[in-house]
Amino acid sequence: MRVRRVVCPGSFDPVTHGHLDIVRRASGLFDEVVVAVGVNASKKRLFTPAERMEMIAEGVADLPNVRVAGFEGLLTTFCEEQGIVAIVKGLRAVTDFDYELQMAQMNSSLAPVETVFVPTSPAWSFLASSLVKEVAALGGDVSALVPPHVHARLTARLAERAQHG
Repeated sequence: MRVRRVVCPGSFDPVTHGHLDIVRRASGLFDEVVVAVGVNASKKRLFTPAERMEMIAEGVADLPNVRVAGFEGLLTTFCEEQGIVAIVKGLRAVTDFDYELQMAQMNSSLAPVETVFVPTSPAWSFLASSLVKEVAALGGDVSALVPPHVHARLTARLAERAQHG
């Protein structure tokens, strides 16, 4: 029997309930889901790749067919190396679709991998990691938008940054 292994890629800085919702739904549709954390040294992130992978792993600990991995370089190369047949992407809005369709077409030109679009649940359609960080940095309550273990790390990291200017 062929295993249908898919990837849910992203930076996940930090992982939100919206991300975890897409992963959870993908885990019900496919045999194995790899949550792939992009490791791009040129991008400034709030959390290290290891921290982001730990937070995701804790958020999906109850899903036996989900694993977390880091990757550098092209996602399509990672897919080929891991035997991944499809990329699962959550779509929040029409604007997401335009960009993600272009990415899907580029990816399929590089490797034999399909892209599966999953509409974001209405409860999370506005949610983005960048907004979570921005609102939290300005003192807003984002506790309903991220899992408790992520919220604790987020508030601690922002407090550290505020102390060290």
